Amino acid sequence: MTDAYALLVPTYRNMLKALSAWLDKADQESPTETAQAHLSARLIDDMLPLSSQIAFACLQAQEPVHRLRNEALPSHLEVLAETGRNAGDRPGTLQEAQKRIGNAVAFLDTLSPDALALRDDFTVTLDLPNGMTFDLSGPDYVRDWALPQFYFHLNTAYAILRKEGVELGKADYVPHMFAYLRS
Repeated sequence: MTDAYALLVPTYRNMLKALSAWLDKADQESPTETAQAHLSARLIDDMLPLSSQIAFACLQAQEPVHRLRNEALPSHLEVLAETGRNAGDRPGTLQEAQKRIGNAVAFLDTLSPDALALRDDFTVTLDLPNGMTFDLSGPDYVRDWALPQFYFHLNTAYAILRKEGVELGKADYVPHMFAYLRS
């Protein structure tokens, strides 16, 4: 068994806090109406907007916990998924985005270190909205779906904010690394 908690929870927590700081920076650098407009921004027309990327990053940070425990997804995560799918029409506010991030971090903070374990003999079934179904072992699910999906939405959010002119750099992307800085 591999310790999924040690792999997933600190990663999600660190990067969600970074995402929150990016939104703070966007809010501080731009007039309120411009900062709010960032939520509707897209990298390209056929991609979902920033508000969707934030919702899906928050969803992807919580969904694996339930899947690895073989639990049904709570209704609030179904609502979060729907919010992400409809954010092009209803992007919401920066405060709502920050609340989603805060709720995801708060959920992660409730987990104990023994909350998750990866077993090769446990199958995670993914039924996607497009009709595709995937069956993965616990470790395969974490490596090939949970982490890549989370980072896809996180990186897209970062790229949208950069495209919108928010001054973000590597130090903003991985601020948690300064805890390891040699003095």
